[in-house]
Amino acid sequence: MKVLAIGKGVKPITDEDRKQIMPKEVPHTLNLYLEGKIEQFYFTEDKPGVVFFMNVASVDEAKATVSAMPLASAGFLDFEFLPIGPLKPLGMLLQGK
Repeated sequence: MKVLAIGKGVKPITDEDRKQIMPKEVPHTLNLYLEGKIEQFYFTEDKPGVVFFMNVASVDEAKATVSAMPLASAGFLDFEFLPIGPLKPLGMLLQGK
């Protein structure tokens, strides 16, 4: 199943917080990428946040995976989870459907 996990900053992160958390956050994210749980990741340009395109068994797995990440577990990011799939209405365009 594919899930978009959209993270938004919920409290300011100080320079000291950043120095403590980011050395853990980056390897954690890269390990999830190498495990195939995060297929793509982006930084939001309008305000601080991230978007993960995830490959997981369920929305609950996405929530558990993301909540264990350092920025989320420290309360700096909150996530919205959107399950996504094929655009099924396109099937109406196929002949005989």
